Amino acid sequence: MRPSSLVPALWLAVALTLTLHAAGTPVPLGLDLYRPVPLTNPLTAEKVALGRQLFHERRLSRDGSLSCAACHDPDRAFTNGRRTARGVDGAPGTRNVPTVINRAWGASYFWDGRATTLEQQALGPILNPNELGATPDAVVALARSSRYRPRFLAAFGSEPGIFDVAAALASYVRTIVAGDAPFDRFIAGDASAIGESARRGFALFRTRARCTTCHAGPLLSDERFHNTGVAWRTGTVTDEGRYRVTQAPADRGAFKTPTLREIARTAPYMHDGSIPSLAEVIDFYDSGGVPNPGLDREIRPLQLSKTEKQDLLAFLRSLTGTIREGM
Repeated sequence: MRPSSLVPALWLAVALTLTLHAAGTPVPLGLDLYRPVPLTNPLTAEKVALGRQLFHERRLSRDGSLSCAACHDPDRAFTNGRRTARGVDGAPGTRNVPTVINRAWGASYFWDGRATTLEQQALGPILNPNELGATPDAVVALARSSRYRPRFLAAFGSEPGIFDVAAALASYVRTIVAGDAPFDRFIAGDASAIGESARRGFALFRTRARCTTCHAGPLLSDERFHNTGVAWRTGTVTDEGRYRVTQAPADRGAFKTPTLREIARTAPYMHDGSIPSLAEVIDFYDSGGVPNPGLDREIRPLQLSKTEKQDLLAFLRSLTGTIREGM
């Protein structure tokens, strides 16, 4: 079967951009070539380089022990490999660290979507007392130190403030992209890029398993919030999720759909890191999630065979590609 015959309408956004990649664009194969950037924070090489340095700067934490990269480790596809985040003084977090790849195209940020821009997201962990635990005054003092002040002046043209720190970090994160996976090359026309098992898994992914209801498009995420039952234990919700932001009863226990790009490298899974492996994630959805009053109506038992589960796993592994960062 030709790869083009497998491409449904939801992959049109991917297919329409593929020919442009031959021109040498820095955006990897499979992603939308238009990278959204706010008019209030234009992307420049100076900001990106400054943001990269700040991303690895431990002095942004209260005790100088942690940086953004401590949780978003580039060697782990910008996650931390733990069930949850770990803050200053070893403070345990309550949620799994989401990857920051391809977040330039994100609609909202954090598992509950409480930040609507990358600039808002950047300051959240820095100022959270259980994460980096810095104060606004300490952040500004670092920005105005002899090490950083000249770089901020070059990047922004004015005395640095806390929102300039956020703008620099957001600029860097917008350049962290992942694509050019075997699956992307398959969709582009290379029939040999993935094996038969992964092809069957892709067909299952978009038909009987109904995964594309939530995991669609170049990001393999609808950027929306769903209740799959992970937050429910013995009839009680353990994390209110999106409800904390909206106060809408329908959002209780709902969390943002994560991207599936690089998914084989970002274990453990779910908002609480409670599922250790991709095979167990497939088992979770095959069983129909955890019943609760707000369970998403698309979540129901699939009754997949052992071979079908293996095929889905092969497809998910074919989404591991190349991660790039910087300008």
